[in-house]
Amino acid sequence: MDGLLIGRFQPFHLGHLEALQFALSKVDNLWVGLGSSNLPSQKNNPFSADQRKEMILSSIDDSMKKRISIYFIPDLDNHIKWIEKIDTIVPQFEIIFSN
Repeated sequence: MDGLLIGRFQPFHLGHLEALQFALSKVDNLWVGLGSSNLPSQKNNPFSADQRKEMILSSIDDSMKKRISIYFIPDLDNHIKWIEKIDTIVPQFEIIFSN
């Protein structure tokens, strides 16, 4: 079974790491969506999507890396279009993890 976890990860921290570990305990593969990937650096979004991806990858071990794929999820002004956009970016999944 494949799962999806979307977050901004601004910055990636121990709570996010615990969320990844929990999600991986429930699924075979985990798609990690980096939200707000299209926004420029701002006070509440100081890190780029590439920087956040690197934070995640540098914080997990090789066994986790084999089961995680990271996707950039842009912000849209329309929630329904945002959900539709996710479905065009991320492979099919059976479960979504959130806080």
